[in-house]
Parts: sequence; C-alpha cells; structure tokens
Amino acid sequence: MNFTEQELLEKTSRELYEIAKVLHVRNYTRLKKPELIEELLKLGGRDANDQEGPSMSSMGPYDNHDKPEVVTEHLDIEQERVPAHVVSGAVISSSSEHRGGEVPRAGGEEFTASGLCEILAEGYGFMRSNYFPSSSDVYISPPMIRRFGLRTGDWLEGVVRLPRGDKEKYSSLMRIRSINGIGIEGYVVARPQFESLTPIFPNKHLKLETPNCTMALRLLELVAPIGKGQRGLIVSPPKAGKTTILKNIAQSIEYNHPEVTLMVLLIDERPEEVTDMKQSIRSEVISSTFDQPPENHIRVVELALERAKRLVEVKKDVVILMDGITRLTRAYNLISSSSGKTLSGGLDPTAIRGPKRVIGAARNMVEGGSLTIIATALIETGSRLDQVIYEEFKGTGNMELVLDRELAERRIFPAIDVRKSGTRREELLYTPEEYRKIWALRQFIGNEDPTESLEKLIAMLQRTANNREFLANIVAQDSAGR
Repeated sequence: MNFTEQELLEKTSRELYEIAKVLHVRNYTRLKKPELIEELLKLGGRDANDQEGPSMSSMGPYDNHDKPEVVTEHLDIEQERVPAHVVSGAVISSSSEHRGGEVPRAGGEEFTASGLCEILAEGYGFMRSNYFPSSSDVYISPPMIRRFGLRTGDWLEGVVRLPRGDKEKYSSLMRIRSINGIGIEGYVVARPQFESLTPIFPNKHLKLETPNCTMALRLLELVAPIGKGQRGLIVSPPKAGKTTILKNIAQSIEYNHPEVTLMVLLIDERPEEVTDMKQSIRSEVISSTFDQPPENHIRVVELALERAKRLVEVKKDVVILMDGITRLTRAYNLISSSSGKTLSGGLDPTAIRGPKRVIGAARNMVEGGSLTIIATALIETGSRLDQVIYEEFKGTGNMELVLDRELAERRIFPAIDVRKSGTRREELLYTPEEYRKIWALRQFIGNEDPTESLEKLIAMLQRTANNREFLANIVAQDSAGR
C-alpha cells in the first residue's frame, strides 16, 4: 500500500485507523493524528523525501566555511487539520503591539498573516498574534515544524486558512513566506543554536548621547557606558527615577542605532506606566501589569527572550530593557515548587534559576549578533526579600548603574552614585584618548563628597554642549590644578 503524506493529511481519523489496522500498527487508537501519520509513512509511505524537507536532527551546526543547505522547493504543502484534542486557549489581553493579518469571514478562505511561533511539548505549535494564547492563534503542524526547523520565538509570515466546519477550532498555517524577516527562498534550516555561540566582552559602544539629550544620559555615558551585549543592572530605591532613565535609554537607542531591535519589558507594572512608555517610543513594548497572575509575568518574559535569541542566531543586535528583575524573581518564587529550603526573606533557592537564565542570556557573540539586557533591581524597599534578590544578581552583570536615595530626596537628578556605578572592561568601549580622560575624571570625582561631586559634575555638564567638550575641559582643569 503506497500513499503520500498529502493523501494522509486529507483523510479523517477514522480512515487513518482503517489503514493502520490493515498495516498492523500497534496501539494505533492511542496515537495522535500527527504520530499516526508518521507511523503510516514509515510502513507504506511513497516519496517521503519529497514531502518533508531537511530537519534540524539530520543536520549539524555550520560555520562560515560550510555551505548551508537552503530550502528552495515544495513550499506549498497542504497542512493537516487541527487535532481534535487541541483545546482552545484562553483569551487573555496583552499589551504587545504586534498584529496579524486581516481575517476573512468565509470559512476555508486563505489570507496572509504573521505572528510569533510557539512550539508546545506535544510537537505541534501555534502562530500567535501576541504573547498570550487567544482564539485567533494559527495552528502549525509537526511536519511543517520539522521541515523548516522552527523554534519557539521565530517570527513567521505566511498563508493561513480559516477553519472548515465546527470540528476545526483554529486556522491553519498552509505556507510559510518568511522566517524572522528572511524570505523562505534563502532561508537556512541548519542555523546555529543560541547556546552554541561564543560569548565575548562587549566591544561595540551603544552611544546614548543625542543632541539636547537629558543630563542622565550624558552622565551615564561617562560613568557606566553600555556596549552591544552588555548585561547591566540599574540598582535603585523607589522613586529615584529608574523608569525615566530606562525610557531615556530606549529613546536614545532608537535615535542613534536604528539597526538595533529594541524590546521593552514591563513586568508587574502599573497600567499608566505602560501607556506612558508606549507613547514615548516606537519600539515594541511588552507588558504584564500588576493585576495579572505571576504565570503571565513569566510567560511574557520567557517568550520575549526566545524571540530575542532567534534574532541573535541570524546575527541581529537586540536590546531588552526590563523593569524589573526583582518583580520577575518574586513571580518565580510564587509558582516554583518548594525545595524544602528557604533563604532569608522567604526566597526559595530554586526560584532564582529562571531569572538568572534570563539575565545570563545577554552576551556579545564572536560569530556576529548580540543580546543586550538592561534590567532594574529594587533596593531599600523595606523588604528583606528584595535585598536578597539584589545580592543574588549583584555579581552576574558586567555593568551597574546605582541610584542614590539621599540624592533623590534632595531632588538632585539624575540621582546617580558616580563612585559605585561602572562597567567592566570599559576600555573596550572607549578610544584610548577617551579612556585616559575618563580615568582622570574618576580621580577628580573620587576625592570629593558624593553629593558635592555630583552637583559640581552636573553644573559643569550644563556649561558644555556635549561630553567631548566636557572631557576636554575637565582634563585641562585637572592638569592645571596639579
């Protein structure tokens, strides 16, 4: 008995059972439709190679010297109907800005749509219009996932068919036109895994200073520069201006670095703060407000992280600004299974693994591409748990910007503690001449009282048009004093 995958996809489950019975497939009634089709293709398939392209399991990683295999044919495979065991996802509102294509009303019609790929443990997946499940999600069959080596976080664009009849609950993805913005004609299936890429120290400066920019950004450029691939923490007590600094950083990256993909994550945040951030920047703002359950906070962050990883795998530069790591760790602590041990403040040791995996993903790659993560961490909140969370993350970053409560209470903004803030290997982000001047500036500041030095520094910055002019003046004055 010979048949193709296309013929099997068009058959009902009852018809597949009849074929399985003839071919003596063991326990066929317990198999899901995709699994049953696979078993039938093994026993009586015809031209299987023409029905399914190369998969990730059959191809190793490649480097610049290998010629990767490219998908160029058989792009119009009709997809299977949605399995009956797939239940409709809950409709949860999301603040993500992404939208899919317009959906025709007539059942069975085809249209173009785009969305975020999420692959479930059962082997099938969905193309979602945002970061939460909804009734508008598009079903992706296991053969298509294997054929193109799809991963969670891929951004897909393709042709979608609406459900036929009452038995199908979801639209189905029929053909893929692009993956992560790359046309399918030149798409490389054997792309590298994010974890296999080689991390190095950031060596490309993300310039934040713009014409007429805020004093906070000019000061940040001097005391704690940010590079592509930076893993940074903005350590701040409440009401010290951390969200404002985060917003200013986002605006500067949009202005100075249009090649960078920017994502802003607002976790357990106030709804009005989310609206303000959306109105302030053009980039994607992904949020889970404080009225959402902790599971939503974690889902949003993990999906956004997978999205960023997929872009880095194709040598893109991505920046994630997250507010904040403290609230994310609290969410993990609420849902994590108890390990039987509890740290000071009620933190379970297993709850810290998830947030560390998120922060640890930031890196600059030798092969190309980078993932920069700048997250906020709360201190001096009166909660011992928040202090323990900060101490757990204190040694993980390679850049730290510390905001001071006393400066904020005296209404000195930006309330940056210049002496405690800094970047590891900052010499890689400056020219030798700039680094020499920065070193002289730090020596000049180190001998002063923190409050007085910041006030003096801000006054000198206000008298100059940009940081280059400021550094020239401060070095000249320091040399004259000596």
